[in-house]
Amino acid sequence: MRWIIFIVFFLLIEIYAYQALKTISRNYWVVILYFAVSLAVLANFIYQWLTPVEGSVLTGERGYAFGFLLSVLLFKVILTLIMFGEDVYRIGSGGFEKLLSSEGNFSLPSRRKFLSQLAMGIAAIPLASVLYGMYQGRYNFRVLNYTLYFDDLPEAFDGYRLAQISDIHSGSFDNEKKVKYGVDLLNQQETDIVVFTGDLVNNEASEMEPWKELFGQIKAKDGVYSILGNHDYGDYKSWSSPEAKKQNLDTLKDTHANMGWKLLLNEHKLIERKGEKIALVGVENWGSGGFKKEGDLDKAGAGLSEKDFKVLLSHDPSYWQEKIKKDKNNYHLTLSGHTHGMQFGIEIPGWFKWSPVQYRYQNWAGIYEEFGRYINVNRGFGYLAFPGRVGIWPEISVIELKKGSKPA
Repeated sequence: MRWIIFIVFFLLIEIYAYQALKTISRNYWVVILYFAVSLAVLANFIYQWLTPVEGSVLTGERGYAFGFLLSVLLFKVILTLIMFGEDVYRIGSGGFEKLLSSEGNFSLPSRRKFLSQLAMGIAAIPLASVLYGMYQGRYNFRVLNYTLYFDDLPEAFDGYRLAQISDIHSGSFDNEKKVKYGVDLLNQQETDIVVFTGDLVNNEASEMEPWKELFGQIKAKDGVYSILGNHDYGDYKSWSSPEAKKQNLDTLKDTHANMGWKLLLNEHKLIERKGEKIALVGVENWGSGGFKKEGDLDKAGAGLSEKDFKVLLSHDPSYWQEKIKKDKNNYHLTLSGHTHGMQFGIEIPGWFKWSPVQYRYQNWAGIYEEFGRYINVNRGFGYLAFPGRVGIWPEISVIELKKGSKPA
């Protein structure tokens, strides 16, 4: 029934969107090409969706089928909305003419070619954006730099720089050269420490096998630290037994170690400089709603005092809203990921930032401050489901810690 509803919906907007093309051109081959592309995209999506695959995550050919369908749907929905708006005007205009006409005849004004051309031009923007996002945007790595000020930062850590990446989702990668560029870009920042905030894979630990050597090249003076994300627990795949699922998680933990990453599982590590210390705290995943809730902030911070300077790694930013930001132990800076910025949105740095994901997560991309405590939500290094990024680019966060008050 769901497939029937979806196909009917697709065909309805197909017919309506065609009105714009018909107004502009009735060339036989143009019409054939228009419908051939639409049917090919729809048929491919249905075929890929009905083909059995491991796990419930959209990847590979399924992901591309979804991406092409999304681009076509956006194009046609925008056409439909504009054509519908014109029809409302046409019906209203025809009704008004009937009221004023002595003969009382009703006739619809013809569609305007200019409006159909304008509709095609407007609809082409998201179509081109999505296709560009699939072709280039998913590997369009950006380094975002932030400077945060803390009065109680230990003197020895004034100017301390950390790099954060998140949501690698290695099972989605398909271009070693592009991924290597991202890893090299990270190393070029030469930060004091590198942290990874969860979701190394989509489903299985084996997804990381082709990439272990490359990501093992990530280096920093004080090491590389990591935590688990919701996808790392294997919850989005049917396993042959609970033991097989546990073995997968154990293998993934070993993968972190094999790459030289120090995995923090509801625990903390003290970083020392010139006799002074800051605490790096890592919790397992905790997410609102139906997401995995293995994170234990109290356990991870056991033995630390309110006065200790703390940087916390927590994959899902909803934990910051739920507990971290108001915890009596005073977590100065939290580093999260998870949202990907939905891989789709509009950003004008320093001016404007929008994505549909903001209606689900209060903290979804970039730096936020409450109660004098900060969270950075990294937009993610990789991608998931939709094999692309539009306006929300893959990110390497570089945060410099400074002692003192923020300049006015």
